[in-house]
Amino acid sequence: MPLVGSPPIRGRVRRGLTGAVVTALAATLLSVVPSTTAQAAPALLSQGKPVTASSQEHYGTAAAGAVDGDLGTRWSSAASDAQWLQVDLGSSVALSQVVLRWEGAYAKAYRIELSTDGTNWSTAHSTTTGAGGTETVSISGTARYVRMQGVTRATGYGYSLWEFQVYGGGGDGPTLPGGGDLGPNVHIVDPSTPGIQDKLDQVFEEQESAQFGSGRHAFLFKPGTYNNLNAQIGFYTQIAGLGLRPDDTTINGDVTVDAGWFNGNATQNFWRGAENLAVDPVSGTNRWAVSQASSFRRMHVKGDLNLAPNGYGWASGGYIADSKVDGQVGNYSQQQWYTRDSSIGGWSNSVWNQTFSGVQGAPATGFPEPRYTTLDTTPISREKPFLYLDGSEYKVFSPAKRTNARGTSWADGTPQGESIPLNKFYVVKPGATAATINQALAQGLNLLFTPGVYHVDQTINVNRANTIVLGLGLATIIPDNGVTAMKVADVDGVRLAGFLIDAGTVNSPTLLEVGSQNSSADHSANPTSVQDVYIRIGGAHAGKATTSMVVNSDDAIIDHTWVWRADHGDGVGWETNRADYGVRVNGDDVLATGLFVEHFNKYDVEWYGERGRTIFYQNEKAYDAPNQAAIQNGATKGYAAYRVDDSVDTHEAWGLGSYCNYNVDPTIIQDHGFKAPVKPGVKFHSLLTVSLGGNGHYEHVINDTGDSTVPAGTSTVPSMVVSYP
Repeated sequence: MPLVGSPPIRGRVRRGLTGAVVTALAATLLSVVPSTTAQAAPALLSQGKPVTASSQEHYGTAAAGAVDGDLGTRWSSAASDAQWLQVDLGSSVALSQVVLRWEGAYAKAYRIELSTDGTNWSTAHSTTTGAGGTETVSISGTARYVRMQGVTRATGYGYSLWEFQVYGGGGDGPTLPGGGDLGPNVHIVDPSTPGIQDKLDQVFEEQESAQFGSGRHAFLFKPGTYNNLNAQIGFYTQIAGLGLRPDDTTINGDVTVDAGWFNGNATQNFWRGAENLAVDPVSGTNRWAVSQASSFRRMHVKGDLNLAPNGYGWASGGYIADSKVDGQVGNYSQQQWYTRDSSIGGWSNSVWNQTFSGVQGAPATGFPEPRYTTLDTTPISREKPFLYLDGSEYKVFSPAKRTNARGTSWADGTPQGESIPLNKFYVVKPGATAATINQALAQGLNLLFTPGVYHVDQTINVNRANTIVLGLGLATIIPDNGVTAMKVADVDGVRLAGFLIDAGTVNSPTLLEVGSQNSSADHSANPTSVQDVYIRIGGAHAGKATTSMVVNSDDAIIDHTWVWRADHGDGVGWETNRADYGVRVNGDDVLATGLFVEHFNKYDVEWYGERGRTIFYQNEKAYDAPNQAAIQNGATKGYAAYRVDDSVDTHEAWGLGSYCNYNVDPTIIQDHGFKAPVKPGVKFHSLLTVSLGGNGHYEHVINDTGDSTVPAGTSTVPSMVVSYP
């Protein structure tokens, strides 16, 4: 669905023969993707430079749209052959590569031409078998002017380019180096480091209740054994092992999250993580009492795991992946939870919404009683990238994709995937600008954000296939002046992981875009993934954004995200932190595993792509709606928490819950929590709605199916639907 104010686009080209050809072409062009070695990497020379064209489509798609770095704008020509687009680099420079990011209307035959004077031209590349999508072409020569000369169109439309990118040597400024130290907020320890417990305690004291503070920390433990530690993990704190496997780094002690700071209530224990460690708890049970945006990945608990706070107070949901718990997981007061591709010794109880996929030892599906939803395998998964030590060298391990996964990725020995040296990453430290970050990406470097808060005054553009953007310590990106924080091109294999996007005070149309509008390339062999990437609007300040996350690329994986319009903190109010839409999915074959989206003014999730799947969804509607009129959606009372568009023929989801707590006006009524077309291919399993304390209620669960949440005057009793239709 086009964003408001975007240029008109033609109907989306669906996957078929074109997608297969693009995929095959991409495979043959891997050798000419920009090098990730900083010293030899080419610079992007064309962005923002003067550009002219032979013609312009009448919709207003000017030539400048192809060199502005924005994958939502484009140039398109008149609908005739022999059209061209020409960029002036300002001076002659040695060239190495051209990247053409075509819209659906592409060139079957074209030439890349070079000139030093704008009059006399030479051909650097010529083809009659252009396949559209993203084409990366190696060239050589020295020129000031570079031209795409279209010869034969592939469609009845003109030639249309989202971006025309020219790379070479002699770009502005020095080449950025890869690698380096990890900055002041990464605490690296080994078993001989003195005062480990003191440092853990110091950071916890700072971060225990700093829910909207600016502190960011990562504790990285080198392989070895650590005795008698209690690592209490507060806000914006990550603890992780630096081995290739969890058992390489063992803590004989605890990695603890409790809720003493909030009087035993764990419903606000957000934004923290534990990864890649073995923990042998002192008492036999490790406590991890968290709610949203708190990940527990690649962990081995040599005992039991308790998900409730001391005293069994409230807890509101979380996520475990790629982990092994030798004993039992004590769910206790956790209202909802999702566990993926893991091994557990058992699970204690169900509360409202407990979902499992690919988990050895998981309880069988019992919904509605007990409230378990269990899939034997996860259809597609690829674990989050992580930093580790290979001898004395830091590398990032990027795990391989798995299909029909069950159990951990590391149980059988060496995990499958790729190791990438740190010198192929730009290590982003506090004070870095968006221009510098984009320069690093244009050089072919990946990004490793160290713990900190980063204001960006321009969009971070991730345009290269297989780029990794990895955050440590909940690194936080704040877009200024209403820009989109990050955009990802419609390319293979981008991995976004481990950071928070916090909306700025000037409204952004979007905060994260995966793929450009009208994306259509087939990425099934190598999808883009979004993992432990969280989005926040309000809470720390009065942020605003129209739509938080837009997924345009086909086959993308959304693996654990919390997209949250704040209901407490600073800058909170129905119009103060206005955010109409949470997540919008336009791509086909998108899979969401662990989707948490809450409190948006209108729809929390909208799904337009075909064959989408969601395994586990947790939602609360906006608490602060002032009255019924504020949420009226035409003739419908309220906006659904999860809406599948009427155009969709195939969609499936498991383990979904939506809760209302209209505490400003408890008389508000929602017609339903979920809305979907009534078609044989659209299926929902194990879904429920809940009125918290009787503050508002749902008339139905999905469409007109399911009982009201306030039968006979009761409250906080789920209304459940086992399957729909």
